Amino acid sequence: MVTIKEIASAVGVSSATVSRVLNYDPTLSISTKKRQAIIETAEALNYATPRNRGRGAGAMQGLKFALVHFLQPAQELIDPYYVGVRLGIENRCQALKIEVVKVFHNGNLPEAAILQGASGVVAVGHHYGEEVHWLRRHSRHLVFADFAPDDDVDDSVMSDVSIAMNRLLDGVYGMGYRRIGFLGWIDAFRDKDDIHSERRCRAFIQWMTKAGLYDPELCMVEKLTPDSGYTLAKAMLSKPNPPKILVTCNDNMAIGAYRAIHEMGLRIPDDVAVASFNDIPVAQFLGPPLSTVKIPAEVIGETAVDLLVERLTGRDVAKKVILGTEMVWRGSTMARAAAPGA
Repeated sequence: MVTIKEIASAVGVSSATVSRVLNYDPTLSISTKKRQAIIETAEALNYATPRNRGRGAGAMQGLKFALVHFLQPAQELIDPYYVGVRLGIENRCQALKIEVVKVFHNGNLPEAAILQGASGVVAVGHHYGEEVHWLRRHSRHLVFADFAPDDDVDDSVMSDVSIAMNRLLDGVYGMGYRRIGFLGWIDAFRDKDDIHSERRCRAFIQWMTKAGLYDPELCMVEKLTPDSGYTLAKAMLSKPNPPKILVTCNDNMAIGAYRAIHEMGLRIPDDVAVASFNDIPVAQFLGPPLSTVKIPAEVIGETAVDLLVERLTGRDVAKKVILGTEMVWRGSTMARAAAPGA
């Protein structure tokens, strides 16, 4: 496990500064450049996958791939999971000696010439509707990373968070938890008429309903903001019969939930447990360390590059690659819930 001291040494800052950045301390005054260096270094030092090592043979010099990100740079720093996806793309391209042109979201579609001048395009994150059609029109070869359109026209690589949610809920149920709350966001792009259309949320409702445990009062979603985890956790834990465990849509929301729990004078996991998704580097440094589903962000990025290379070497059938996830149990959940019906 990478340590805060190792990250601090690599960036040239104090361990306290690293800890405050990784815990999203809103009172810390630090430059965006330094914050980015800390987050990227934490992700890179955690990057232990062997696939991008020693695979430079057959390098494809002279190629250029465009990376089209659905987030703005500042938004990416708020969600380091996508830093991991991007680093996987960049590191794999570096191993193959492929140039990468990065295009972040700025509210408008990127210049078509950027896509047209690239040998292939990796679209990172959620792209919907006309944006997908636009990407297809201007890309020679296109692959989606951490997202898959509903059709089978393009290559894509992602993890199945619905399966992961089922595994997570199986685990907490086996520990004895029954009063289970969910904190998530509204995926208006997927279905503007259904506030519960986001895949983790939908899987949560289906699993809980089948188990006879679903309580609509314990399923809260809102338009995603940096404070969503905090505000939703505070609202849910203020209810007359609050849950004994909170399942959050991602680790960033879990960090906000931790803050709300601590402010309310509650203890994790004694009073309320927390489990989440992504396993960003900070998850292991929270107090207590966060139980979370590890989604292989870097490998998603690597695989997206490999899919483009396959296209360039002749494959003409679309592939949808689903990568496995791993449930990492840590101190934010008990090995066994405190009492039956918890």
